[in-house]
Amino acid sequence: MNLLAQRVLSSSVFIEKKKIASIDRGILALVGFEKDDTLLDCEFIAEKLLNYRIFPDDKGRMENSVLEVKGDLLLIPEVTLALETKKGTRPNFSQAASPDLGEKLFDELCNKIRKVQDKLEVGIFGANMEISLINDGPVAFLFKG
Repeated sequence: MNLLAQRVLSSSVFIEKKKIASIDRGILALVGFEKDDTLLDCEFIAEKLLNYRIFPDDKGRMENSVLEVKGDLLLIPEVTLALETKKGTRPNFSQAASPDLGEKLFDELCNKIRKVQDKLEVGIFGANMEISLINDGPVAFLFKG
């Protein structure tokens, strides 16, 4: 599992020009699931995402988590984060989770996060989405489950 967490001032998701989700200050997280990922990986990534200190304190140091700043979360399923890119010039889906497994893991990750964070918005698994964001920093972290 690969999760790219970006600190944002705001972010929105659109499907067919209709806004389906939006957040204010918080984290936009894109997540790609691999075929060997498990429910335990969801627990690890949820814990990391919620508690990783990426927001500045009053001295400008990254000392606060999204929970501590009462920030929002927008979670987007992103299969391309699970693709093999070392060989050739075409995306290789051999390491990506099947759509059924990916959707199951995405739902599990959302459930784990919702147990702790009520400010969660999500994209639609398998949909063609347009995502807008105002990055804060820019600050982005890649987590591997």
